[in-house]
Parts: sequence; structure tokens; C-alpha cells
Amino acid sequence: MTKNDVLRRIRYTFDFNDDKMIAIFALAGHKVTRTEISDWMKREEDPAYKTLYDDELAMFLNGLIVEKRGRKDGPIPKPEHKLTNNVILKKLQIALNLRAEEVLDVLMLVDLKVSKYELSAFFRKPDHKHYRPLRDQILRNFLNGMQLKYRQTDQDMGQAPQK
Repeated sequence: MTKNDVLRRIRYTFDFNDDKMIAIFALAGHKVTRTEISDWMKREEDPAYKTLYDDELAMFLNGLIVEKRGRKDGPIPKPEHKLTNNVILKKLQIALNLRAEEVLDVLMLVDLKVSKYELSAFFRKPDHKHYRPLRDQILRNFLNGMQLKYRQTDQDMGQAPQK
């Protein structure tokens, strides 16, 4: 799963427009342009596609944490230069203020059963003996579950679906 896929799915889940995306990056102290956002959202086959790098996605996720939870006292956190699926899941958990049980509930929305012990292994430090790397499949399922939980549809808003 590419970093672009993760950003694309988060944008879709929360229905962020370009201005909102730019504002979220700015909350982490990073300035991006509408063109950069547009190029990151394109599919890999598109000649204008640009790869989103780990530190750029880390800055977006840090901005999302500030957006959803508010700014903490002190300096803006430095973005990670190597962003693993485990770190992405942890940042999303923090941004959405989810407890372990709630993360498991999001996974259950897409019929993925993960034990609490397995989940805790994903949040451990990499040098811990019980650490487990998070596979793309589990991150993809978590993002799908997030979409089911947080994406507002036309029906949720009391409107007829657009044709």
C-alpha cells in the first residue's frame, strides 16, 4: 500500500477538499500547494502522478492529530523519515482518539477479527520482543473500516443520493 493510497483514503473518508488538506499540512508547519495535493491524489498510471514521501505523509498525519485533538504545548513534532504501517495506525488512533477496543471495533466493521494482544503488538516499539509489523492488508482493512464509521453519505445527511 503506497503512502498516496493512505492519503487518498483519509481524504475520501473525511471528505477533505484541497483547502482543508492544505490547512491540515499547515497545522504541522508544512506548506503545500494545490498542485502538489492534486498530483498526490492521481493514480500511478497518470503522467502527472507524484509519489508522496514518508515525511510528507507523517506531516499530514501530525496535522490531522492537531486538527482532531487540538495543539499540544511545545514544539511541533518532527515528522518521521521512515513511516511504517504501524506508525500510520498509531497516528490515526491518536488523531481519532480511539481506545484499543474502538480500533478493534473499526476492524470488525469490515469483518476482520484481531485479538487485543495482536493489536498491542502492533503498537509496541520495534525492538520489543513482542513487536509485530503491521501488514498492508490490516492497514487497508482499518482504513476501510474508518470509511464505514466516519464517512458521511447522502443518506446520513438526510438527502437523496445523487445520480
